[in-house]
Amino acid sequence: MNVAGIGVVFTRGRGIDSYEEALRQGWVPPCRVELSSAPDISLPVYYVAQETITDKAVLRRIRRADRFSKMAVLAAWDAVQDSGIVLEEKGSSLGIIVATAFGPHATTFRFLDDILDYGHANVSPTIFSHSVHNAAASYIAYVLGTRGPTLTLSQFAFSFHQAIILAESWLNEGRCDYVLVGGVDECHTVMEYICSQKLAIADDGKIKPFHFSASPSAVPGEGSVFFLATRTNTPKTYCEISGLFLYGDGIEEAPDMYIFDADGMAGDERGYKDAAATSVMIAGYSPVFGSMMTGSAFHCAAGALMLKHQIRYACPVQDNSCGVNLCAVTESAEIKKIWCVRINCVHEKASIRLKLE
Repeated sequence: MNVAGIGVVFTRGRGIDSYEEALRQGWVPPCRVELSSAPDISLPVYYVAQETITDKAVLRRIRRADRFSKMAVLAAWDAVQDSGIVLEEKGSSLGIIVATAFGPHATTFRFLDDILDYGHANVSPTIFSHSVHNAAASYIAYVLGTRGPTLTLSQFAFSFHQAIILAESWLNEGRCDYVLVGGVDECHTVMEYICSQKLAIADDGKIKPFHFSASPSAVPGEGSVFFLATRTNTPKTYCEISGLFLYGDGIEEAPDMYIFDADGMAGDERGYKDAAATSVMIAGYSPVFGSMMTGSAFHCAAGALMLKHQIRYACPVQDNSCGVNLCAVTESAEIKKIWCVRINCVHEKASIRLKLE
C-alpha cells in the first residue's frame, strides 16, 4: 500500500511542508491554559490555532461543522491535493476511513449539557448530528464529493492501526482505487481535566519519549493527519506501508530506524525499553505535536518524509537517561525501512512498517 499524499493539521500550522519545517525546527513551548474546573491551575497544551482551520475556500459549505470535523476535513483535503491525483467524477473510487480515540467529545458534552439545561425536546439537532463520531467522515465525503465506502473507527491506543488494516483490505479487495485514511483527535476542557487528573503533566512543556518511565510526562495535543493510499505507484509516492503488526508480532525484525510513540498517554512506558535494547537508531517526535492517542499518524507522516527525502530529523527533546542510540542530529542518511512502534497501557505493542520502494 503506497502513500501518495499526506495532509496535516497540527499545533504549528497546516500542510506537510509546515510539518516538515516543525520537524527541522524542533521543540517549541506549548501554550498554557487555566483549567475551568480549577482556575488556579494552568496546563501546557498543544492547541491548533483557530486561524489554521478557517479556510473559507474549503470549508464554506460546512460552516456549522465543529473543530473536530474541520481539522479532519482540511487534513483529508490537503492529502488529496498533495498527491496531485485528480479523482474521477463522483469519486466512487475513493474510500474514507477516519480513526479517532475520543471523537468530537467537545460537541458531545455540549449536547449533554444542553439536555440538562433545556430538556430532550429543546436541544439542537445540529449539535446532536455533530456529536456522533462519524460526522467528520461524512463531512470529508461531502466536501470531496465522493460516493465510495466511508467508515469511522474508534479505539483508544490502536485506532489508527486498525484503520490502516482496513484500508489495505479495501484496496486488496478492489473495493476502491484510493483510500483516505487518517486520524483526528481534539483537546477541550473535558480532556484537559481528565489529563490533569490521570496523567503526569510535564510542567516544563516537554514530553520526554526516552525516559521509559512508569509515570511518563505528557502534554495534551490535538490535530489530524490523513494519507491518500493506493496500490499503484504515483509520481509523488512517499513510501510503502509494507506491514502492520498488532500486539507484538513481528516487531523484533530490525529496521534502519525506530520511531517510538512514547508521549505519556500509555501511563507506563517501560515496555518501550525492551524495544530500545538494540543498536538501531531511535527517534520520537511527540514533543512537536503533543500527547494524543492517534499520534501514530503523525509519526507515520514523519517516517514517510524521512524515507522520501532520505533525511533523519533530530529528536526535538533529547533527554536520554537510558542511553539509547538516539537520533540527535538532522542529517542526510540512507534509510530504507522505518518501524513506528506504539505500546498501550497494558504493554501490548503495535508496529507500522514503512519501506522505501
